[in-house]
Amino acid sequence: MEAKKSLLTYAGLKNLEEELEHLKVVKRREIAGKIKEAREQGDLSENAEYDAAKDEQRDIEARIDQIENILKNAEVVVEDEVEFDKVGVGCKVRVHDITYDEDLEYKIVGSTEANSLEGKISNESPVGKALIGKKAGDIVDIETQAGEMKYKVLEIGPVA
Repeated sequence: MEAKKSLLTYAGLKNLEEELEHLKVVKRREIAGKIKEAREQGDLSENAEYDAAKDEQRDIEARIDQIENILKNAEVVVEDEVEFDKVGVGCKVRVHDITYDEDLEYKIVGSTEANSLEGKISNESPVGKALIGKKAGDIVDIETQAGEMKYKVLEIGPVA
């Protein structure tokens, strides 16, 4: 079975590559030092520091594996080639929430780099799915867990 392609913006790709490098170079060395120190303390069967270091090592190796799989199956969206006549991955969209009478701004990204605190929403989220392919002036009904929302697409542009 072929792995699912991960859509990434260029910035998302760079962030993942930097995180991977940091984990491999810095974090692995730190964990190796912690494990060595814990071993020097003697009996490993009752050594909490050793257990904690091994757990941290497992978590880091799992994250390294996860990032490598994302990068191996990544499809990079070149922002310079994104057309802004309709909403798509790699663009910024300004919408008016008709229900709450407020303007919102989202950056549409792939699921691996979504971060709602930074206004980055996934193309696979309910809001992202509903907005993909829409043009400025379109009204969009979005079914979410919190209920139905109604957005009007105001503007589509490049991610700044």
